[in-house]
Amino acid sequence: MRHTRLSGESAEYGDAREELRQAEIELMRQRERVATMRRGLPPGPALDDYVFEEGPADLEAGDEPARSVRLSELFSEPGRDLIVYHFMFGKEQKQACPMCTMWIDGFNGVVDHVTQNVDFAVVAAAELPVLRAYARDRKWTNLRLLSAGASTFKYDLGSEDADGSQDSTVSVFTRDDAGAVRHVYSVHPRMAEDIDQRGIDLLTPVWHLLDLTPGGRGEWFPSLRY
Repeated sequence: MRHTRLSGESAEYGDAREELRQAEIELMRQRERVATMRRGLPPGPALDDYVFEEGPADLEAGDEPARSVRLSELFSEPGRDLIVYHFMFGKEQKQACPMCTMWIDGFNGVVDHVTQNVDFAVVAAAELPVLRAYARDRKWTNLRLLSAGASTFKYDLGSEDADGSQDSTVSVFTRDDAGAVRHVYSVHPRMAEDIDQRGIDLLTPVWHLLDLTPGGRGEWFPSLRY
């Protein structure tokens, strides 16, 4: 099945578009192969039951005190996996990362769909009041936001270095039959020496929409304010 012919298209355009369509099909199949490999990973290491700080569910309820919540308590029921996004904010990252902010803006819009299948949380090193104030400004009303500043969680998972510098990371966890939390998978933006800022592209449609255009994504970088 070739691509739909457009009125007035040249043979050169039609042939090039068909070649591109075949490449897109192979890319889709390769993504499926990679996803199958990811799902087939053997059990990862058991982790400490890290403690986070969490505020009230209502972002405006500023008088309600913070509470402690453990990593194991982020699983809402047996048999569900957990996705955690490591937000670059806190310690050496004094200002919230614009790239992370763009991703989390998107998460806030789709999290109700995601949590039909898995549990989801955003973890930052920022102190809880600072994190919550930023979330109110961004209108992140649907997300579970946690501060890990007092734990080694981000450092142990590779999203924070010894100096407190932050990195955006996505981690997936599961619980085994004994109730232990196990690491399944983590991915960072920097995939190799020559591949920077591309490791978690799939988290946002913004790049993919830009990639559809002749100009591509170029050197554009998101901003906290437009």
